[in-house]
Amino acid sequence: MAKVAIFEAEIDLTQEERDIAQNVHRFAENVMRPVGRRLDQLPDPTQVIEPHSELWQVFNDYSKLGLDPFAMINSELTLYQQARLRSIIAEELGWGDAGLAVGLGVSIFPKVLALLSGKPEFMEKFGHDNIIGCWPITEPDHGSDVILYGGRFSEFPGKPNCIAIKDGDSFIIKGQKSAWVSNGTIAHAAALFCAVDLGEGPIGLGGFLVPLDEPGVRKGKPLDKIGQRALNQGEIYFDDVRLSKDHLVLPPGGEGLGMDVGLAQANALMGSTFVGVAQAAFDLALQYSKERVQGGVPIFNHQSVKGRLFVMYRKLEAARNLSRQAVLRNTLGMPSLPLAVASKVTATETAFEVASAALQIYGGNGLSKDYPIEKLLRDARASMIEDGCNEVLSLVAAERL
Repeated sequence: MAKVAIFEAEIDLTQEERDIAQNVHRFAENVMRPVGRRLDQLPDPTQVIEPHSELWQVFNDYSKLGLDPFAMINSELTLYQQARLRSIIAEELGWGDAGLAVGLGVSIFPKVLALLSGKPEFMEKFGHDNIIGCWPITEPDHGSDVILYGGRFSEFPGKPNCIAIKDGDSFIIKGQKSAWVSNGTIAHAAALFCAVDLGEGPIGLGGFLVPLDEPGVRKGKPLDKIGQRALNQGEIYFDDVRLSKDHLVLPPGGEGLGMDVGLAQANALMGSTFVGVAQAAFDLALQYSKERVQGGVPIFNHQSVKGRLFVMYRKLEAARNLSRQAVLRNTLGMPSLPLAVASKVTATETAFEVASAALQIYGGNGLSKDYPIEKLLRDARASMIEDGCNEVLSLVAAERL
């Protein structure tokens, strides 16, 4: 039984919006989902990024869809339509495969910095669709505390693991980012956030545009992890990488405002993506309940199963509506970090809860890799830690209330 596309529940989409959403749904169903499952089953994460890997097909096919957010900006779509489409697209990609969705989403970060720089030469260099990007921020000794302290390294307990030191008209970048950099070992460019030292010690995080083919850049091995195994992650090392000062696009300062805006955008996107994961788990459970016969009837006919399915449905729709509001707010008005974090925390926890409940409906079959539900549970579990663990994000958001 084919799943009805997420966007088909929308009552006021224009035909143009429906055409875009339908293309994304076909991509999620026919490319992302089967490729994501096959990549998940590879025993060694280095196999995911080998030259013949299907991963590259996903990136190539996605670029052909014309979903670049900057293309939307230059289109005739209103800001409201752009926001709604971004939300639907992220849900559909998450429904297809969580790991691949995150990899595709983070890939545009260098392009965003290039746009913010206002420099045509940076847009020319970093704005191509075939550029795979990454967002290195987490460090071996600094994970969620980067978020907790708002990127103000002057207040950090301990030293930064990666620092950019001003040297005349250049910056010299030293150190490393941790193994959790999404697209870390395959990216061509980085939107690097690291400590900045103007001569008197680290003062805060700055945002640098870094070509990853510069002398002194090294990459670690792909991380082997429990879920989102199609998402490449790994360390990046910077051995005295020298860049001209104009590569610093977001200088430190502003009392963490830049960090807040970036977090708001990232968390709103995460919320939408993992609403899609929750939808996928619910769809599978509902379908299975109508096919699996126990006690002489499909298990859907048993009141216990119906009741559990409705709880899953209720949580899913609550998370979806919160997610849509977060994306709208962060597109149409001043970004709200508390709302975006509420969306990310609610959606990721809902995805995990719905996937766990779906696995329970599958019973023993749910524990088998022959069925897709156990993968969704592993993918959802990772989401409550990535992009800032939910507990720390909640504390940061609470301070902004």
